[in-house]
Amino acid sequence: MVSDHRHRSATQSDVAREVGVSRTLVSFAFRGAPGVSGETKQAIFDAAKRLGYRPNAVAADLARKHRSAVGLYLMDIRNEVYADILSGVRTALPQDRNRLILSVSRSSDGEDQGALESLIEARVGIIIAATLLDTDHRVQELARIVPLVSVTRPMEGVDSVYSDDDAGARAATEHLIGLGHTRIAHLAGPVYDGHTARRQSYAKTMRDAGLKPLTLAAADFTQDAGRRAADELLGMTHRPTAIFTHNDQLALGAREAAYARGLAVPSDLSLVGYDNSRTSGLHGIDLTSVDLHAVELGQIAGTVALERLSNPEAPIADRRLTPQLVVRNSTAPPPASS
Repeated sequence: MVSDHRHRSATQSDVAREVGVSRTLVSFAFRGAPGVSGETKQAIFDAAKRLGYRPNAVAADLARKHRSAVGLYLMDIRNEVYADILSGVRTALPQDRNRLILSVSRSSDGEDQGALESLIEARVGIIIAATLLDTDHRVQELARIVPLVSVTRPMEGVDSVYSDDDAGARAATEHLIGLGHTRIAHLAGPVYDGHTARRQSYAKTMRDAGLKPLTLAAADFTQDAGRRAADELLGMTHRPTAIFTHNDQLALGAREAAYARGLAVPSDLSLVGYDNSRTSGLHGIDLTSVDLHAVELGQIAGTVALERLSNPEAPIADRRLTPQLVVRNSTAPPPASS
C-alpha cells in the first residue's frame, strides 16, 4: 500500500519500504554503485517516481566524498557571448552525472565575489568562470579553495580556456588600416587584470603602421556605456573615421551614437566589434566582428572541468583558440573628405 506523503517530502527510507529493500540498497541505486541488479534498480526508480522522491545530490556527494556539481559563473547574462558559453558547457557535461549550477554577477564592475561565494556555498566540485574581473591574486586564491577553469582570460597556475585576444585585435585593426583609415579609435572597457590584450594589440598595430593610437575606456562593457563613450569620440574636432570596440555591446552603443549625430555606418564611420554575437549578424546591423568561438570555448571548458574533477593532480590546462575576423557591412573605406 502506498503511504501518504502529501505533507512531507519522501525519503530513501520511504522508497525502501515501498520496494521492500534496505535503505542502503536504495542509496546504492541512486549513486550508481555496483551490487544492485537492473530489475531492483528499476523498481526503486519507479517507486521513487510514484512517491515524488528526489535524491539529495549534495548529500550523495558527501556520502561518496566526491563533489560532482559544476558551478558556472557568468559575468553578464545580457551579453550573448555568455549565453553561447553556457550552451557550450551544457553540451560537454553528461546530464546524468554532473549538476550544473549557474551564478551570474550582478554587475560588470569587477564585483565577482558574491556570485562566486554562492557557488562555493553550493559545494560545487569545480567552478567554470567566464569572465572574472578580479585581480590575478584573488582569482588564484579562489582556485586554492575550489578548482577553477578560467574562460576568456588566461591565468598562470589556473586551468585556462581562451581566445587569442592579441591576434583578434590585430586582425581587426589591420582590417581598418587596409581599408585606408588613419584615424582609428579603440573603444575599450575598464582596465582589469587579464583583460588588456585587445587594447595593447590595437595600440601596437597602430604604431607599427606609423599611426597614432587613440584609446578611450568606457565606464563598463554595456551598450549604454558604449553609446556615451562613442559620443565623446565623435564630438572631437578631428573625429575618428573608424572605431574598433572591445566587444559587440560597445559597438552597438557606438552605432547608436553615430546615428544620433546624423552619421551613417559605414559611409561616415566604420565599426568593428568583438565576440561575433548573434546580434552582430542580423540584417540591418551587419557588424564586422571578431569571432572568439564562444560555444567552443564553453565546450572545451566543460571538458577541462570534467578532466580536473577526475584527476585533481593533472597538469594545468592552457587551451588557446585562434579568433577569426568576420567582415560584414559595417566597414568601408573612409569618406573622401577625411
